[in-house]
Amino acid sequence: MASNRIGRINEEIQRELSALIRTVKDPRVKGLISITAVDTTPDLKYAKVSISAMVQSEQEKKDMLKALRSASGFIRHALGQEVILRAIPELTFVFDDSIAYSVHISSLLREIATEEKKGGEEES
Repeated sequence: MASNRIGRINEEIQRELSALIRTVKDPRVKGLISITAVDTTPDLKYAKVSISAMVQSEQEKKDMLKALRSASGFIRHALGQEVILRAIPELTFVFDDSIAYSVHISSLLREIATEEKKGGEEES
């Protein structure tokens, strides 16, 4: 029963953070940023926030994480005004590469399909 509660809290925090990230005025936080997951500890003291963004380089990714870490106090305070919890968890931001990885795998599968299609045409 407690895991269901944590799951609902994670979803609520994810929903609110998606809106709050857009209010951060740091120029390093730019572009399309998605909150892919929130994992809160059972005591609600810490939350690991996985983000995904379209960035061109590793340096931009590092800069974005640094900016979010420095703005975590502001984000946590704003989150406390939107979500009613006894304690607002301390936020830790990590970059999630799963979307970029899935795009890469999809392109590889498309490549294989076109090669098989070409091979089938050559045999005919």
